[in-house]
Amino acid sequence: MKAVILAGGKGTRLAPYTKILPKPLMPIGDMPILEVLLRQMKRAGVDEAILTVGHLAELIRTFFQNGERLGIKIRYSYEEQPLGTAGPLSLVEDLDDTFLVANGDVLTALNFQDLVEYHRSHQAIATIASHERNIRVDLGVIQTNAQKQITGYIEKPTYDLYVSMGVYVFEPRVLDFIERNCYLDLPTLILKLIASGENVMSYPFNGYWMDLGRVADYEHAVDDFEKLKPQLLGEPTNGKDWLATVNNQVNESL
Repeated sequence: MKAVILAGGKGTRLAPYTKILPKPLMPIGDMPILEVLLRQMKRAGVDEAILTVGHLAELIRTFFQNGERLGIKIRYSYEEQPLGTAGPLSLVEDLDDTFLVANGDVLTALNFQDLVEYHRSHQAIATIASHERNIRVDLGVIQTNAQKQITGYIEKPTYDLYVSMGVYVFEPRVLDFIERNCYLDLPTLILKLIASGENVMSYPFNGYWMDLGRVADYEHAVDDFEKLKPQLLGEPTNGKDWLATVNNQVNESL
Protein backbone atom coordinates (compact mmCIF):
# COMPACT_ATOMS: atom_id res chain seq x y z
CA MET A 1 0.00 0.00 0.00
CA LYS A 2 1.15 3.55 -0.72
CA ALA A 3 1.01 6.63 1.47
CA VAL A 4 1.50 10.26 0.49
CA ILE A 5 2.92 12.41 3.28
CA LEU A 6 2.60 16.17 2.96
CA ALA A 7 5.99 17.52 4.01
CA GLY A 8 6.38 20.69 1.96
CA GLY A 9 5.02 23.39 4.26
CA LYS A 10 7.14 26.17 5.75
CA GLY A 11 5.85 25.67 9.29
CA THR A 12 5.66 29.41 9.97
CA ARG A 13 3.64 28.92 13.16
CA LEU A 14 6.53 26.90 14.61
CA ALA A 15 9.09 29.65 14.08
CA PRO A 16 11.82 30.13 15.19
CA TYR A 17 12.32 26.32 15.23
CA THR A 18 11.51 25.96 11.53
CA LYS A 19 14.00 28.59 10.40
CA ILE A 20 16.62 25.85 10.70
CA LEU A 21 14.67 22.62 10.21
CA PRO A 22 11.62 21.74 8.12
CA LYS A 23 8.71 20.89 10.38
CA PRO A 24 8.74 17.12 9.59
CA LEU A 25 12.30 16.95 10.96
CA MET A 26 11.41 18.54 14.29
CA PRO A 27 12.65 16.16 17.02
CA ILE A 28 10.23 14.13 19.11
CA GLY A 29 12.34 12.23 21.62
CA ASP A 30 15.09 10.41 19.75
CA MET A 31 13.70 10.82 16.23
CA PRO A 32 11.97 13.40 14.02
CA ILE A 33 8.18 13.47 13.95
CA LEU A 34 8.09 12.23 10.35
CA GLU A 35 10.04 9.11 11.29
CA VAL A 36 7.43 8.27 13.93
CA LEU A 37 4.74 8.50 11.25
CA LEU A 38 6.71 6.38 8.77
CA ARG A 39 7.34 3.66 11.35
CA GLN A 40 3.64 3.57 12.20
CA MET A 41 2.64 3.32 8.55
CA LYS A 42 5.09 0.52 7.91
CA ARG A 43 3.51 -1.47 10.76
CA ALA A 44 0.10 -0.87 9.13
CA GLY A 45 1.23 -2.41 5.84
CA VAL A 46 2.47 0.63 3.92
CA ASP A 47 5.44 -0.43 1.80
CA GLU A 48 5.98 2.81 -0.14
CA ALA A 49 5.79 6.42 1.02
CA ILE A 50 5.85 9.43 -1.28
CA LEU A 51 6.98 12.60 0.48
CA THR A 52 5.74 15.81 -1.14
CA VAL A 53 8.47 18.31 -0.36
CA GLY A 54 9.28 21.96 -0.93
CA HIS A 55 10.68 24.01 1.96
CA LEU A 56 14.18 22.73 2.91
CA ALA A 57 13.49 19.63 0.83
CA GLU A 58 17.11 18.51 0.63
CA LEU A 59 17.38 18.20 4.41
CA ILE A 60 14.42 15.82 4.41
CA ARG A 61 15.84 13.81 1.52
CA THR A 62 19.30 13.68 3.10
CA PHE A 63 17.88 12.29 6.32
CA PHE A 64 15.45 9.69 4.96
CA GLN A 65 17.14 8.96 1.61
CA ASN A 66 15.42 5.95 -0.05
CA GLY A 67 13.97 4.61 3.21
CA GLU A 68 16.22 1.56 3.43
CA ARG A 69 17.10 2.33 7.06
CA LEU A 70 13.41 2.14 8.01
CA GLY A 71 12.54 -0.78 5.75
CA ILE A 72 10.09 1.23 3.65
CA LYS A 73 10.55 2.53 0.12
CA ILE A 74 10.61 6.33 0.02
CA ARG A 75 10.43 8.56 -3.03
CA TYR A 76 9.98 12.29 -3.37
CA SER A 77 7.65 14.63 -5.23
CA TYR A 78 8.88 18.22 -5.50
CA GLU A 79 6.64 21.30 -5.51
CA GLU A 80 8.15 24.12 -7.53
CA GLN A 81 5.48 26.39 -6.07
CA PRO A 82 3.08 25.93 -3.13
CA LEU A 83 0.11 23.78 -4.21
CA GLY A 84 -1.88 23.63 -0.99
CA THR A 85 -2.66 20.35 0.75
CA ALA A 86 -4.47 18.59 -2.11
CA GLY A 87 -2.68 20.04 -5.15
CA PRO A 88 0.53 18.03 -4.59
CA LEU A 89 -1.40 14.79 -5.16
CA SER A 90 -1.71 15.72 -8.84
CA LEU A 91 2.07 15.37 -9.23
CA VAL A 92 2.38 11.91 -7.67
CA GLU A 93 2.66 9.05 -10.13
CA ASP A 94 1.22 5.53 -9.82
CA LEU A 95 -1.54 6.11 -7.26
CA ASP A 96 -3.55 3.28 -8.78
CA ASP A 97 -5.05 1.72 -5.63
CA THR A 98 -6.42 2.83 -2.25
CA PHE A 99 -3.85 5.13 -0.64
CA LEU A 100 -3.25 7.04 2.58
CA VAL A 101 -2.55 10.75 2.86
CA ALA A 102 -1.22 12.38 6.03
CA ASN A 103 0.23 15.66 7.18
CA GLY A 104 3.89 15.25 8.06
CA ASP A 105 3.48 16.80 11.52
CA VAL A 106 0.87 14.54 13.12
CA LEU A 107 1.54 12.58 16.31
CA THR A 108 -1.19 10.03 16.96
CA ALA A 109 -1.94 6.54 18.24
CA LEU A 110 -4.36 6.00 15.35
CA ASN A 111 -4.36 2.48 13.89
CA PHE A 112 -3.90 3.18 10.18
CA GLN A 113 -4.86 -0.37 9.21
CA ASP A 114 -8.21 -0.05 11.00
CA LEU A 115 -8.79 3.26 9.24
CA VAL A 116 -8.22 1.71 5.81
CA GLU A 117 -10.47 -1.26 6.57
CA TYR A 118 -13.23 1.11 7.73
CA HIS A 119 -12.86 3.11 4.51
CA ARG A 120 -13.14 0.03 2.33
CA SER A 121 -16.06 -1.44 4.25
CA HIS A 122 -18.04 1.77 3.64
CA GLN A 123 -17.10 1.86 -0.06
CA ALA A 124 -16.05 5.50 0.25
CA ILE A 125 -14.08 7.56 -2.22
CA ALA A 126 -12.56 9.43 0.73
CA THR A 127 -12.43 8.95 4.49
CA ILE A 128 -11.19 11.53 6.99
CA ALA A 129 -9.89 10.51 10.41
CA SER A 130 -11.65 12.82 12.87
CA HIS A 131 -11.19 13.72 16.51
CA GLU A 132 -13.67 15.27 18.93
CA ARG A 133 -12.57 18.61 20.33
CA ASN A 134 -14.19 20.80 22.98
CA ILE A 135 -14.06 24.36 21.66
CA ARG A 136 -14.60 27.05 24.28
CA VAL A 137 -15.70 30.53 23.24
CA ASP A 138 -14.35 32.99 25.81
CA LEU A 139 -17.08 35.55 25.12
CA GLY A 140 -20.81 35.85 25.55
CA VAL A 141 -22.52 34.43 22.45
CA ILE A 142 -25.71 36.15 21.30
CA GLN A 143 -28.34 34.20 19.36
CA THR A 144 -30.74 36.09 17.07
CA ASN A 145 -33.58 35.37 14.67
CA ALA A 146 -34.03 36.66 11.10
CA GLN A 147 -35.32 40.01 12.44
CA LYS A 148 -32.17 40.41 14.61
CA GLN A 149 -34.17 39.96 17.81
CA ILE A 150 -32.11 38.32 20.51
CA THR A 151 -33.44 34.86 21.28
CA GLY A 152 -30.66 33.65 23.52
CA TYR A 153 -27.50 34.66 25.34
CA ILE A 154 -24.91 32.07 26.34
CA GLU A 155 -21.93 33.06 28.46
CA LYS A 156 -18.67 31.40 27.35
CA PRO A 157 -20.23 28.31 25.76
CA THR A 158 -18.38 25.10 24.91
CA TYR A 159 -19.06 23.25 21.67
CA ASP A 160 -18.21 19.64 20.86
CA LEU A 161 -16.92 19.48 17.29
CA TYR A 162 -15.26 16.83 15.16
CA VAL A 163 -12.10 18.13 13.52
CA SER A 164 -9.88 16.66 10.82
CA MET A 165 -6.81 14.86 12.14
CA GLY A 166 -4.90 15.49 8.93
CA VAL A 167 -5.08 11.79 7.98
CA TYR A 168 -7.09 10.59 4.97
CA VAL A 169 -7.77 7.51 2.85
CA PHE A 170 -8.51 8.04 -0.83
CA GLU A 171 -9.46 6.02 -3.86
CA PRO A 172 -7.56 6.79 -7.10
CA ARG A 173 -10.72 8.34 -8.62
CA VAL A 174 -10.23 11.32 -6.32
CA LEU A 175 -7.41 12.45 -8.61
CA ASP A 176 -10.00 13.22 -11.30
CA PHE A 177 -11.11 16.13 -9.11
CA ILE A 178 -7.62 17.68 -8.84
CA GLU A 179 -6.26 19.81 -11.66
CA ARG A 180 -2.59 19.09 -12.28
CA ASN A 181 -0.09 21.52 -10.81
CA CYS A 182 -2.80 23.88 -9.52
CA TYR A 183 -3.33 25.10 -5.96
CA LEU A 184 -6.02 23.18 -4.07
CA ASP A 185 -6.59 22.56 -0.37
CA LEU A 186 -8.06 19.36 1.02
CA PRO A 187 -11.22 21.00 2.49
CA THR A 188 -12.05 22.36 -0.98
CA LEU A 189 -11.43 18.94 -2.51
CA ILE A 190 -13.72 17.26 0.02
CA LEU A 191 -16.49 19.75 -0.72
CA LYS A 192 -16.09 19.08 -4.46
CA LEU A 193 -16.49 15.35 -3.82
CA ILE A 194 -19.62 15.89 -1.72
CA ALA A 195 -21.12 18.25 -4.32
CA SER A 196 -20.58 15.54 -6.95
CA GLY A 197 -22.56 13.03 -4.90
CA GLU A 198 -19.56 10.95 -3.85
CA ASN A 199 -19.51 8.93 -0.63
CA VAL A 200 -17.22 10.70 1.86
CA MET A 201 -16.89 9.19 5.34
CA SER A 202 -15.65 10.28 8.75
CA TYR A 203 -13.69 7.85 10.93
CA PRO A 204 -14.08 8.98 14.57
CA PHE A 205 -11.01 8.40 16.72
CA ASN A 206 -10.84 9.41 20.38
CA GLY A 207 -7.34 8.17 21.22
CA TYR A 208 -4.18 10.25 21.38
CA TRP A 209 -3.75 12.86 18.64
CA MET A 210 -1.71 16.02 18.47
CA ASP A 211 -1.22 18.39 15.56
CA LEU A 212 2.21 20.01 15.87
CA GLY A 213 1.29 23.24 14.12
CA ARG A 214 1.91 25.55 17.10
CA VAL A 215 4.84 25.90 19.49
CA ALA A 216 2.74 25.03 22.55
CA ASP A 217 1.38 21.87 20.88
CA TYR A 218 4.86 20.82 19.78
CA GLU A 219 6.28 21.23 23.29
CA HIS A 220 3.32 19.30 24.69
CA ALA A 221 3.94 16.47 22.21
CA VAL A 222 7.60 16.28 23.20
CA ASP A 223 6.55 15.78 26.82
CA ASP A 224 3.96 13.16 25.83
CA PHE A 225 6.21 11.11 23.57
CA GLU A 226 8.39 9.38 26.14
CA LYS A 227 5.33 8.23 28.10
CA LEU A 228 3.47 7.10 24.99
CA LYS A 229 6.35 5.67 22.93
CA PRO A 230 5.37 1.98 23.41
CA GLN A 231 1.79 2.81 22.42
CA LEU A 232 2.82 4.94 19.46
CA LEU A 233 5.53 2.70 18.04
CA GLY A 234 4.89 -0.74 19.52
CA GLU A 235 8.60 -1.45 19.40
CA PRO A 236 11.81 -0.29 21.09
CA THR A 237 13.97 2.28 19.32
CA ASN A 238 17.75 2.27 19.19
CA GLY A 239 17.98 5.44 21.27
CA LYS A 240 20.46 7.06 18.87
CA ASP A 241 20.40 10.80 18.65
CA TRP A 242 18.58 11.66 15.43
CA LEU A 243 20.56 14.87 14.88
CA ALA A 244 23.80 12.89 14.89
CA THR A 245 22.30 10.74 12.13
CA VAL A 246 21.50 13.86 10.10
CA ASN A 247 25.03 15.17 10.54
CA ASN A 248 26.58 11.87 9.49
CA GLN A 249 24.42 11.61 6.38
CA VAL A 250 25.09 15.22 5.39
CA ASN A 251 28.84 14.66 5.72
CA GLU A 252 28.65 11.48 3.62
CA SER A 253 26.80 13.33 0.86
CA LEU A 254 29.42 16.09 0.59
